[in-house]
Amino acid sequence: MSLHRLMCIDYGEVRIGIAVSDPLQIISSPFSVISNHAETVFKELKNIIKTENVGKIILGLPLNLEGEDTDKTRQVRKFAELLETEISIPLEFWDESYSTVEANQALKQMGYDSKKSRTVVDKVAASIILQDYLDQNK
Repeated sequence: MSLHRLMCIDYGEVRIGIAVSDPLQIISSPFSVISNHAETVFKELKNIIKTENVGKIILGLPLNLEGEDTDKTRQVRKFAELLETEISIPLEFWDESYSTVEANQALKQMGYDSKKSRTVVDKVAASIILQDYLDQNK
């Protein structure tokens, strides 16, 4: 039996945070931050899917406080449409509300200054989103 990891994407116009689960889909870990360049982003994502044995993608969806779409939400949905033409594994949206705020707070508690945290906050936010997904889908 092959166990697949889950991968979470925290989409940003400049940077994309990536987190992956363990094979048992219990624990989320920050994985990487990739640049959002149209010519390379899908190649990099497909490489992670292959090397990490990913069976499903969780894509953070930034809804407003009322749970409605925003301009950013529409950007993420457009990205998802493009991604689905490039991959053959399932993709599921998950509410990412407050994940970046939580990530920044956690990094501050660990002693990261704002400049240093900028390089890792996206993958930490992705890990928070994925852990929330894992906890809600046990």
